[in-house]
Amino acid sequence: MRIAVGSGNPVKRDAVAAALPDATVESVSVASGVPEQPWGDDETIEGARNRAERALDAGEYDLGVGLEGGVAERDGDLFLIMWAAATDGKRVETGGGPRMRLPDDVAARLRDGAELGPVMDDLLDTSGVAENQGAAGVLTGGITNRTEALRTAVAGALGPFVTDYY
Repeated sequence: MRIAVGSGNPVKRDAVAAALPDATVESVSVASGVPEQPWGDDETIEGARNRAERALDAGEYDLGVGLEGGVAERDGDLFLIMWAAATDGKRVETGGGPRMRLPDDVAARLRDGAELGPVMDDLLDTSGVAENQGAAGVLTGGITNRTEALRTAVAGALGPFVTDYY
């Protein structure tokens, strides 16, 4: 099976490869069609769907997969959210990853218009958090990481393509 992942981020490619280790997984840089920092489930899912469809259209692939991280409010708190979409050109399926409450200082900066990746880089005085452990790894003390969290979302999106239950 040949799969296109709608992103040049190696963490997103690795998440798909971890979900389907026997597949050939290729990164295809495509636009998400949503803001750099998606807000809410709907906008985050839209970005994942756009990435999946655009990746599939980029070549001869069996599936296109899109992954999008965003933030969503619940009861006054801001949460990191992750969504994946998979398409074979006939249907699009989605799956969600874990949700993690963001620290108040991080949430405040996002509400002021910042993007999570650069905020985490600034907080840790580093660069490239989004291409490594991600906020998921930092905020869980390494219990999980961005690749594993995204793999969970990908698994949910791929379920209807790899089982007969749907």
